[in-house]
Amino acid sequence: MDGGKILIVCLYVDDLIFTGNDESMFRKFKHSMMTEFDMTDLGKMSYFLGLEVLQRSEGIYVCQRKYAQAVPERFNMNQCNAVHNPIVPRFKMMKDEEGVAIDNTLYKRIVGSLMYLTATRPDMMYVINLISRFMERPTELHLNAAKRVLRYLKGTVRFGLFYRKGGKEELIGYTDSDYVGDQDDRKSTFGYVFMLSSGAVSWSSKKQPVVTLSTTEAKFIAAASSACQAAWLRRILHSTIKLSKNPVMHGRSKHIDVRFHFLRELTKDAVVELVQCSSREQVANIMTKPCVSEFEGVIGCVSAHGYKLIADSFQFKGGC
Repeated sequence: MDGGKILIVCLYVDDLIFTGNDESMFRKFKHSMMTEFDMTDLGKMSYFLGLEVLQRSEGIYVCQRKYAQAVPERFNMNQCNAVHNPIVPRFKMMKDEEGVAIDNTLYKRIVGSLMYLTATRPDMMYVINLISRFMERPTELHLNAAKRVLRYLKGTVRFGLFYRKGGKEELIGYTDSDYVGDQDDRKSTFGYVFMLSSGAVSWSSKKQPVVTLSTTEAKFIAAASSACQAAWLRRILHSTIKLSKNPVMHGRSKHIDVRFHFLRELTKDAVVELVQCSSREQVANIMTKPCVSEFEGVIGCVSAHGYKLIADSFQFKGGC
């Protein structure tokens, strides 16, 4: 940072991308790097670590189309029929102790391949979190669920995230919990989605670390974890502290009383604003339970045919 000018650099092995808000800093940085190292300027980012980026006047579209096409082919599912949902609504998965065991190496390869897609596919976050719980002893039940995800992927390879230019700069988060969603250990599942400039920028779906005794406690845990993430994102956006020294990342309090006071302090200090959200508007439902597939547009998850961006053809519907 220099007088309000910002330069952000991301380096992975020998691939480097950067962004910021000042063209002169771009030129100085590129000149200094190309003077010091043998580097090639490839222009605006279009492909980076499997992420495909389309930068247009309307906004920026990010997807993993090429990788998404390769995953079904890798497991001989490229000729399968596509489905509209990654998981059957109201379907519950469990250990299936009496089921027929399958090759867990194959199952782990499928789940591992799908995990990388969650970088641009929040619509698949919940189901991938679900099937990843059974990698120790998967059965045909779990394999069929994983294959359904591949069938869903086959029909949605062009799905990605669209960030519209000139969108709202307000950070809005949704959080939800599915009380005792896990049928084996009775732990609840919680998730969140944070929106910025018409698209999702942060999302998560995971089991809670403890068994909760009520829906209220489950929601408090979900709210506290989401508040930690909200405070962390807020500090990133405001560039006030270094990420490595961020104290709110360690939100592992075990008692509801601690979470209550933590939330109360954040609300009192106007760091977060807690607002009750109806189920029809609850975007985070897609992180905690099987939902209908017509929700993508709300989180900025859209499909691109060639270079045409389609951002208005999806609408969130209830029924989760």
